[in-house]
Parts: sequence; structure tokens; C-alpha cells
Amino acid sequence: MAWQPPGKDCGACGVPTCEAFLACVREGEKDLLDCIFYPAAIAPSRLEGGTCYTGRDILGTEYDFIIEPLPGEVSARKIILPFRPDLVEKWEIVPGDIVVGRPTGAGCPVQHVLSVIHANTVSGLLTCLVVGPEASRTGEFKEIEAYHIVGFEGIARTVRFEPTFGMRQRFLPGYCMMNLTHTGVVNMVLAQSSGLHVRVEDIRL
Repeated sequence: MAWQPPGKDCGACGVPTCEAFLACVREGEKDLLDCIFYPAAIAPSRLEGGTCYTGRDILGTEYDFIIEPLPGEVSARKIILPFRPDLVEKWEIVPGDIVVGRPTGAGCPVQHVLSVIHANTVSGLLTCLVVGPEASRTGEFKEIEAYHIVGFEGIARTVRFEPTFGMRQRFLPGYCMMNLTHTGVVNMVLAQSSGLHVRVEDIRL
């Protein structure tokens, strides 16, 4: 059996572990299509590096599109507002800085390490790229602790429905460690040579 489930043991297939699921498949009690991560379940979308997305998240919820990085960037852009927006000016946060915090406004339990690409000292808004924990281990970083997710911006890869201006839609940020569907209002859709450049705001989980 060439394909293997991701080992998340999510139970969405009705079996408690991925190992038990494979045993059921071998016995003919389950089909690979019963796994929400199986790429044939829905026509898959792949990010650079071969990551496969099936159109369903860890809970089995369907999403309309994936937000992938803009050309030359490492993740979709994430627009955030620290709970203490005054720190952007006070700490002189500038492009190139690494900031660390958790999107507690949306209820996400995962600490994020972000590289700032734009900092607005008036509003406190930061536009960032998700770079992962190694960036905070190899140099200085600024701990903002908690922030609100204002929006995401990147290239939309359609899975079910194309992004539609003014609509609240379900989407998945391409790097989401939890593989959890987000919702947001699409407030920009631009057809570019690299694909549909979108911005989604009013983010909720």
C-alpha cells in the first residue's frame, strides 16, 4: 500500500488511529476514501514541496480554497494587530524583525513565529510571513504574546468554490499547523499571472 495516512489519529474515518485504519483497509472493512486526507477523496491541491490538501480539514469540514504564498514569499501574508498595538511604535518594530505570539483573538492555541514585512506605527498593524520556530531560536525576536488576526493575503488555490468578493467563505491558510478551516470575508480578488491574488479579513475559526 503506497499511500499512508498522515498519522494524525484524528478519528474522522471512524477508527481511533491511522494504524488501525490501515488494518481495516487491508481487511476490506474500510476504504482509503474514508480518510479525509486521502488525495483521491477530492481532487487535491498541492503546494510547493508536495503537500497535499484534500478539501477537508482535521475535523472533516470542507473549505473552498487554500491561500498560498505570493510569488517569492514563504507563506501567505498574515495581517495582525497585537493586543498592545502601541508596542509596534514603542519597540520600534520594523520590516525584518521576528515577532512571536499567539492569535488568541481567534482562539488558536499555536504559538506563531512571524517575520515582519510591513509595520504601521499609527494603527499598530503588522503584515507578516509565517517563518516557523527556527527563526526565533537563531536570533533576536520580539515577544508580542497575543494578537488578533485581521486578515490573510496570497494566491487562492480553488478546491470547491472560487473566492467571491464580499462573501464570507471557508478557507485554509496553506501553512496551518492545525489543518483547521478558517472563515473570512473576501475583500480583494485580483486576477494575476500567478493566480487569483486575494485578501480575506474578519477572520474566525
